[in-house]
Amino acid sequence: MLDYENQIFLDAFHDDGLLVMSRGLGLSRLFTEFLKVYSDPASLVLVLNTTPADENFFTEQLEKHGISKVPRIITNEINATDRQTTYMEGGVLFITSRILVVDLLTDRVPVSHVTGIMVYRAHKIIESCQEAFILRLYREKNKTGFIKAFTDNAEAFTRGFCQVERMMKNLFVKKLFLWPRFQASVVTCFNKHKVDVVEVHQHLTPAMTACQTSLLDIINACIAELKRSNPSIDMDEITVENALSKSFDLLIRLQLEPLWHQLSVRTRQLVSDLKTIRLILRQLTQYDCVTFHSFLQSIRSNEKSFAHNTGWLFLDAADSLFVHARERVYGSVKFREKEKGKKQKKMEDKNEEQRGEESDDEDVTTSLEPCPKWQALSEILAEIAEDEDSMCEVGVDNDGVLDTGYRVLVCAEDDRTCSQLKEYLSEGAEVLMNRMFQKYLMLRKGRAAAAKGDFKSKENKKKAAVADEDALTLTQMMRAGKGDDSAEGDDKAKEFLMTSKDAYCGIVTSPMTIIHPLHGCSDPHGLARTLEEVEPKYVVLYDADMSLVRQLEVYKASRPGKPLRVYFMMYKGSVEEQRYLTTLRKEKEAFEYLIREKATMVISEEQDGRSEDDPNLARGAGQQQAGPSSRKGGVDIVQKNQVIVDMREFRSELPSLIHRRGIEIEPITLEVGDYILTPDICVERKSVSDLIGSLNNGRLYQQALSMSRFYKRPMLLIEFDANKPFSLQAKSSLGSDVSLQDVTSKLAMLTMHFPKLRLLWCPSPYASAELFEELKAGRPQPNAEIAMTVTASSSEVPEWNDKYNHGPQDFVLRMPGINSKNFFNILNKFRDLHEVSEASLEELTQALGSATHAQQLYDFLHKEHSVEDATVKDASKEKKKFKGRGGKGFASRGRGKAFVGQGRGVKRKN
Repeated sequence: MLDYENQIFLDAFHDDGLLVMSRGLGLSRLFTEFLKVYSDPASLVLVLNTTPADENFFTEQLEKHGISKVPRIITNEINATDRQTTYMEGGVLFITSRILVVDLLTDRVPVSHVTGIMVYRAHKIIESCQEAFILRLYREKNKTGFIKAFTDNAEAFTRGFCQVERMMKNLFVKKLFLWPRFQASVVTCFNKHKVDVVEVHQHLTPAMTACQTSLLDIINACIAELKRSNPSIDMDEITVENALSKSFDLLIRLQLEPLWHQLSVRTRQLVSDLKTIRLILRQLTQYDCVTFHSFLQSIRSNEKSFAHNTGWLFLDAADSLFVHARERVYGSVKFREKEKGKKQKKMEDKNEEQRGEESDDEDVTTSLEPCPKWQALSEILAEIAEDEDSMCEVGVDNDGVLDTGYRVLVCAEDDRTCSQLKEYLSEGAEVLMNRMFQKYLMLRKGRAAAAKGDFKSKENKKKAAVADEDALTLTQMMRAGKGDDSAEGDDKAKEFLMTSKDAYCGIVTSPMTIIHPLHGCSDPHGLARTLEEVEPKYVVLYDADMSLVRQLEVYKASRPGKPLRVYFMMYKGSVEEQRYLTTLRKEKEAFEYLIREKATMVISEEQDGRSEDDPNLARGAGQQQAGPSSRKGGVDIVQKNQVIVDMREFRSELPSLIHRRGIEIEPITLEVGDYILTPDICVERKSVSDLIGSLNNGRLYQQALSMSRFYKRPMLLIEFDANKPFSLQAKSSLGSDVSLQDVTSKLAMLTMHFPKLRLLWCPSPYASAELFEELKAGRPQPNAEIAMTVTASSSEVPEWNDKYNHGPQDFVLRMPGINSKNFFNILNKFRDLHEVSEASLEELTQALGSATHAQQLYDFLHKEHSVEDATVKDASKEKKKFKGRGGKGFASRGRGKAFVGQGRGVKRKN
């Protein structure tokens, strides 16, 4: 470990706290050291908030260090009994939050024996998340174990009011450890082991500069229009400079999302246009001229984007953008006129007819502008090869040791850039650009054929198919270059196939070159693996990245005896340079803000949760006295509030917020309902999307039927976001006539069929938790054993609901003239269905209290009805006659089931 890493480790080891480091300073290295210390059967340490990629990476690192008891990974594939045994075995455990919550609530985890909890990516811990719930449960039962949180995202703590204080409160820690890049210990360490850096500044071509200026003018115009259209919204952070950063989408979403449903259509389109323009600006410096021109043409030819844009396509800057983008592919106007004159002269000599437009002609003369960085990369690799050859002649390298197996690592932004670099280094710029231009022409012809529907020709089909394919297919190993050393190059490349699967390995020129993307990798730790396994002597930063720069500094400092030269490539005076400088400035400002907050923040002495006075762990709010006789022997008997929660509900935030209000949670598997608040109150929770889906497929009807049958007060909780608009169905689908296919009609029918069902509309999980506490006030607590026995197909029903059999009830409810108000009058007056069918009109009128309803029921039971069979297609067939279920037809089928049941059985009359 480095000197500053030792200091960080000692500080965090002796005291619980939140550690915030700069990106790239080695957070994963430090976390690995903590795992090494606690990987012992004598301790039990739980690790939260890691991804499967993180878990695999840390496990590999520990195995390389010779740790015998590596951490185990606990998932839902391990049953409860095996998990309980694993907890008793000790060591470090990577465990999913949902499983750990349930195990803590069911006492499967020996909480008193837990040594501590380590939280990775601590900036994501909010008070309603599962990890905060776990820490609260842990601190309630364990006052001695440690809690250590780690993160390298300082900017996340600058958003919102007192964000770092709230985060520390959720983590139950009192100390904040800050380690920026400008910390004195870090600066001293890196100054001892300086990296040999060669800055390579390229200048944008005149056409690229013109395109960049046009795009910046368009962004400025869109932001000005956005501010003009919304003068009441604070948009100080929405600037052209911030629009260049990658976090601009998050920034604008935080500003506008609470008011999104109040914004005009034009404002929403401006936000969408800004996203498109920023993507164009990124492609300008990232990819070649053909890809950039093709992307612009696709936007211009897209009817939807052309019709709905806010007007930026009609600006003068947009015209300049398209002109100069075309100039990079076809050359300047003078060049095109000169080449066109030569071509026309040849065509006149040969009497050839003109063949189509210039842009669509495969024989058109082009002036494809190569990417400026490509030539610079070739020069760098040539310089490296020349330096190594000269060292071999002398017989020593920079440190006096001969090194014939040197390797070069090239790091680019994404996988597409890496693939283009591989093809460029293997084939050259001219071959690559010509092939891409031909594919661009084929793509245009394929789209044109598709628009015309001309796919009868096999040739057009083939062109369209080829045009849709990417030449940019991913490969894991590059073939060796031409020459006698190709076989040897393949053998050397195979030696490094153990590196990240995102890497491109192979002999491109004389040095062994590995190309690796910076972002969008399938393995987030792939670059770290490549650095460790390949140990490159030269690193080329094709695209600037702040995290990788620090990572290389750590790499050099941890290997003081090995040489390292870094070539830092960047476009001078470009948005790429400004984006990199803005990233550095924002992180520096974030740490300066945290330093000021640390100096002035007020932290409660009980915030660590170790004492019984911690307000975060106060359980009095959720307790109530058992009843009037709550004193026995001079001692008050206090009964804890309790809610029974279905296991599947722990994916949501609501159980955590219920527990935060001082209500005990008991997780079990429920078949009826999601939450049991009291013996009488059962709640089914639905989001708006779940509600619509359940209404459409009929599942909600069955759930409401089961809840109404077994609980006196069934409730349907519908959660929505108060900051986001929603509708159960589109306004366009609402007509003047009522249709049973409408979602609103289905919801109305649901409430009509189940009059006991109550609908609870809550704007957030916080409101739901508060409502649950109010509903439970002064009421008895539910019984988990009884709740587990309740199933949809259960024949056991509560005593209060045991008076009538369910089958006849459901049948009577569906008869004409019967509704929820007169339903029990029929059940109370008549013994079974046979008596109903034999009753006179006067008896039915007396029972129902309405002559109209009685007439409807009487006609249904005693009159013949004619219905046209919908399955008969021949209109000439006679209409079939059938009798109703009443009268002789009803009586001939027997007397049916009796209404009245005895005990919990079902009584039938023969």
